[in-house]
Amino acid sequence: MKKYYSHIGANLSASIVVLLVALPLCLGIALASGAPLFSGIIAGVVGGIVVGLLSGSQLSVSGPAAGLTAIVAVAILKLQVYEAFLLAVVLAGVMQVALGYLKAGVIGDYIPNAVIKGMLAAIGLILIMKQFPHLVGYDANFEGDETFAQADQNNTFSAIYTALNTIKPAAAIIGLGSIILLSIWEKPFIKKNELLRFVPGPLVVVILAIIINGTIEQLSGIASIESTHLVSLPIAHSTTEFISFFTLPNFSFITNVQVWISAVTLAIVASLETLLGIEAVDKLDPLKRVTPTNKELKAQGFGNIISGLIGGLPLTSVIVRSSANVSAGGKTKQATIFHGLLLLLCAALIPNLLNKIPLSALAGILIFTGYKLAKITLFKEFYQKGLNQFIPFCVTIIAILFTDLLIGISIGIAVSMIFIIRSNFKTAVLVVNDNNNYLIRFKKDVSFLNKPIIKSELELVPENANLVIDVARAEYIDKDVIDEVNSFLYHAHLKNIKVALRTNPSNALHRLFLTIQNINL
Repeated sequence: MKKYYSHIGANLSASIVVLLVALPLCLGIALASGAPLFSGIIAGVVGGIVVGLLSGSQLSVSGPAAGLTAIVAVAILKLQVYEAFLLAVVLAGVMQVALGYLKAGVIGDYIPNAVIKGMLAAIGLILIMKQFPHLVGYDANFEGDETFAQADQNNTFSAIYTALNTIKPAAAIIGLGSIILLSIWEKPFIKKNELLRFVPGPLVVVILAIIINGTIEQLSGIASIESTHLVSLPIAHSTTEFISFFTLPNFSFITNVQVWISAVTLAIVASLETLLGIEAVDKLDPLKRVTPTNKELKAQGFGNIISGLIGGLPLTSVIVRSSANVSAGGKTKQATIFHGLLLLLCAALIPNLLNKIPLSALAGILIFTGYKLAKITLFKEFYQKGLNQFIPFCVTIIAILFTDLLIGISIGIAVSMIFIIRSNFKTAVLVVNDNNNYLIRFKKDVSFLNKPIIKSELELVPENANLVIDVARAEYIDKDVIDEVNSFLYHAHLKNIKVALRTNPSNALHRLFLTIQNINL
């Protein structure tokens, strides 16, 4: 019990930060998906409480994800009935639970570290660039968008240019002031202060933003912030009205083929995003704890079942919220659960107060979070590791910036595989010659890709030479390579080449090579 309460202060502080990050994202993603605004809040609450309780991760935070926005929007448009879409969310959750029991979580273990770190840096850069327009009062695009091409006909870069030409002074003052205050809050004198160190900087930012906005409204000559630049949380005037925000799925659509297609699509994409998110959060964890991926798929599945049953959007592990949790000092899953509870209480009890928060203040918080994910030191670290790590890292970043998360990750993995194959190709075969003595040594795995260089090296061995072919250290040799070597052994005597074949008798490979009279084993 003592261990349970030992981190409650840090977790509560972190949960407030995650709440402030999650609130605009939940609403923005719901808006962009064509779903009721409160459906995003429901998914955020379920992601915090239900998934938080069931997950094996101590730092991951789940909720509605930007990566699912297009899929959700298309599904709602095709099904036309929101209750039918909720049934698809429930079915997707059931499929995720099944994937967990089938141990599909192992997929996450095969993602290269350079790709994961590239993804984190890309998310950081996306936060900085996508939130800049909101920082200065340009809100044409929805909060939480991560794709390059935007619904407002802009893209990530052109939106910044447009925003610079439409700066709203009040929003810009609050936004830039928020970043400055967050920077100050990171200083040692704040962290060492007994009274201030548990007070989250983002909470101070939000409170001051509300006060400053109210003050600006009283000043003449400065345009105040428009209502469209404030948080827009649905307000219930009674308990009955609040309960009406929750919606049940319509199970009569169970035979609708489109429901099942949407469910499968959601299950696959949500599972992939979750596995990517979990891998990324584990990399950020200062204690380097490892999340059981199959357990996480089950937790996400149950979360989606509950979310769909009460009217929420589908959810995944979300990198932005999780990284905010880590940077805010979250220690255990308490922070995730607390954020879900706070989100529910705030939506039920103080929506009017939350609706006074300027989006530029929240944009400042997200930009500061993005900066922590994409620090220059991360780029230096991968550059020092060599091009075989630095290039996949950079390609992943660029690909995500110009496409979306899953496409960018796929491109990053493909580039990493090219470097892995290239590395194996270069190190699989060692060739040494001294006067008329030659050594060709096979190391570890020798694939068919190595066949051309092996054939070329064998052909270069001159007449009357002494050749040692050493395969004792090889764990795998492709059959094409074996056939090529056997063909050389069969004809070597025609060039009077004396060949010694070294194999490991305990390895089955040695039985696959010819044994002829001029080979000394």
